[in-house]
Amino acid sequence: MTAELVRGQNHPLSQARLEIRISAGTPIVAVAALGDENGRIHGAEWVAHPGAPTQPGLEVPRQAAADHRLAVDLDAVPEAVHRVSVLLALPVGGTGPVRFGAVAAPFVAVTGLDGGEVASYTITGLEAESAVVALELYRRQGAWKVRAVGQGYAGGLAELLTDQQLSQAHQLAGSINDAVSQGLARSVQAPPQRTADGDRSRQAAAPALGPDQGGTAPQPGPVPPVSPYGGQTPGGPGQPAPQQPSYPGSTPDPDAVTQPSAPTAGGPIDYSHPRRQNAAPPPPPPTAPPAAPGQPAQPVAGDATGWSMEERLYNQVWGMFEDLARTTAAYRSAVDFAESRMDKELEQVLSDPRSRIGGQGDAAREAARARHTQLVAQAREALDRDLAQLAAEADVVEPALPPAYARWDNPAWHGYRVPMEIPMALRLGDLHLPEADRIRIPMLVRLPLERGLWIDSGAAGSSDGSFTDSHTMSRLAMETAVAHAARLLAVYPAGEFTVHVIDPAGSGAQPLAPLVQTGVLAAPPVLGAAGVADVLGRLTQRVDLVQMAVRGGAADSLPPGFDTSQQLLIVNDFPHGFDDRAVNQLRYLADEGPAFGVHLMMVADREQSSGYGPLLDPLWRSLLRLTPVADDHLADPWVGHAWTYEPSLVPPGSQVLQRVLSQVATARTKYT
Repeated sequence: MTAELVRGQNHPLSQARLEIRISAGTPIVAVAALGDENGRIHGAEWVAHPGAPTQPGLEVPRQAAADHRLAVDLDAVPEAVHRVSVLLALPVGGTGPVRFGAVAAPFVAVTGLDGGEVASYTITGLEAESAVVALELYRRQGAWKVRAVGQGYAGGLAELLTDQQLSQAHQLAGSINDAVSQGLARSVQAPPQRTADGDRSRQAAAPALGPDQGGTAPQPGPVPPVSPYGGQTPGGPGQPAPQQPSYPGSTPDPDAVTQPSAPTAGGPIDYSHPRRQNAAPPPPPPTAPPAAPGQPAQPVAGDATGWSMEERLYNQVWGMFEDLARTTAAYRSAVDFAESRMDKELEQVLSDPRSRIGGQGDAAREAARARHTQLVAQAREALDRDLAQLAAEADVVEPALPPAYARWDNPAWHGYRVPMEIPMALRLGDLHLPEADRIRIPMLVRLPLERGLWIDSGAAGSSDGSFTDSHTMSRLAMETAVAHAARLLAVYPAGEFTVHVIDPAGSGAQPLAPLVQTGVLAAPPVLGAAGVADVLGRLTQRVDLVQMAVRGGAADSLPPGFDTSQQLLIVNDFPHGFDDRAVNQLRYLADEGPAFGVHLMMVADREQSSGYGPLLDPLWRSLLRLTPVADDHLADPWVGHAWTYEPSLVPPGSQVLQRVLSQVATARTKYT
C-alpha cells in the first residue's frame, strides 16, 4: 500500500533499486545530490544534474520536463553517502513561471522497478520559491528510509546548494542552468497537457523487467493522449475561461483570430475563438471491432480524444511519439540493468581467490553471461511486441493524415485545395530511433509557430556516416527552407500568411525559384545591406505596433489597411549583409516576433557567425534547429532520447510543390 507522506514524515524502503517519478505540469529541472551523514555535499561530483546526468547509483534526466523519472540504486552509492536528496527547480532565463506558487503543486512518487508506488508526496505551500528539496532518501542504522522535505528557496538552485554546504554552489548552479538551456533548445516542444488527463506519471508504462527483478515485462498499450486544448475551465462547461495575457514566448491560442477583437471596457483583449470548446474533448468513436481475447487491438486512424478528426489524429501521433520514447527507455533501462548485474557478478567471481582457478570460476562466469543474455532477450521481446503494435498503428495513421500533417508524397496533396481555416499543426519532418528504424513519427508543431526555425547549413556528417560539403549543404538547407515555407503557405487560408525573403548575396536564387516563379512571395527576395535594413526595419516596426496595441488594449489604433496576416521572414546566408544594428533587430524579431505574428526562419551556418561572439548564442537557443540531412540532434520532451530527424522534402522529379504553390497564388489573387 502506498504511503502518502506529509512534510517531515518518513517511510521505510525495502528495495534498493528504485524510481522517483515527478509530475509538475510545467517544465522543471530535476537534480539528485549525494550527502554524507551530516547532509554535506562534498563537491560537484556528488551531484547528478542535466549537465552530468549519471553519478554512482544515480541517473537523472538530461533536460527540463513536466514529467521526470530518476533512477536510484542505493546499493551502488558510495559507502560515505548517507543521504540522497531530490532537488527540483524552475528553469531560469526562459518565459515560463519563475515561482512554484504560480504552478500546480509538484507530485513526487518513489516506486519499485515494477511500477508499484512505495511512497508519494505532493509538495504544497510553496509561493515565491523557485527551487525546492522535494524529498530525501537517508540511511539510518543500516536501513534506508524516505522523508518528505518540501524545503523551498526563493534564491533558486544557487541558494539551495549553498544551504547544502556545497562550496562551489553558484558555479554549479550556473552550469546546470546552461545545460538546461541547451536541452530546451534541442527539445521538441510537447503540446500542453489537459487537466482532465490527471497525473501522467501514474499512468506511464513500467520498465521492462525480468522475473528475477520482481516484475513482468510491460504489456503494450496506448499511453493516454494529450489534447492540445486546455481542460475544463474552473467555471465548468459553458463558462468563460480566464484570459491569459499574450507575451513573448507565450503559447498562442491555436484558434485565435488573426485580427484582435474589440477590447471590453477596461479589460484585456479576447483572443479566444468564438467557437472554441472549453470542456474536455469527447473520446474517439468506436470505429474498430473489439479484439479477440489474447490478441492486441487492431489500430484505427483517429483513435484518440478530440473534437475533430484533425485533433484526434494530432493526439494520436503525439501518443505514438510518447509510447515509442517510453518503451525504448524501458528497454534501454533493462539492458543497462542486465549489464550492471553481469559486471557485479563477474567482479564477485574475480574477487574470490578460490574461483580464479579450476572450473568453478569458468562456470560462474558462464552463468553470469547466460543470465545477462536471458534478461536482454526478455527486454527485447517486450520491445518487439510494443514496436509491432506501433508499426501497425503507423501504417494506418500515415495514409489518413490531412495535407498539413502528411508527407509530400502522400496522395492527400493530389486533392489539395486552399483551406478555409488554419490547421492545428504542421509537419516539419520525421523522427525515429535506432531501436525502431522503420517506425517514422511525424514531427508535428503547433500553429502559429511558437519558435523560429533554424535550418543549419553547416557542413556536417549525417546519421548514416556520409559527409556533405558546405556548398551542397547550403543548397540543401535552402531547399529545405523553401519546402517548409511552401507548406506553411499551403495550410493557411488565402491572404493569412505572408513570406519575405532576405538573400543578401543572391546565393539562394535557384532553390527560391518555386516561390519566386509562382508569385507567392510578398515581394522579390531583397539583396544587399540596404535591402536587409529595409525589411528588418518594417518587420520590427510591425512587431512594435501590434505589441503596443495588444498591451495597451487599443486594437482599433492600428493603421488602416494594416496587414494582420502571419509573417514569415526567411534569412539566407547569415551573417552576410548584416551589421550590428541588423543583428540586434534579428534577435528582437526572434524573441518578440512569434507572440505578435512575425516568425523567423534562419538558413545559416553557426560557425560563420562566430565573429559576433556570444552575442548570438541566445538567438540560436531560441530557434528550433533543423537539418537538411538526417541528423540525431533533437530530443523528446519526456525521456530525452536523441532522435534522428529527417526533413520533409519534395520527392525528386515531383511537381507537387509547383501545383500547390500555383493554387496558393491564384487564391491570393482572388482574395486581394
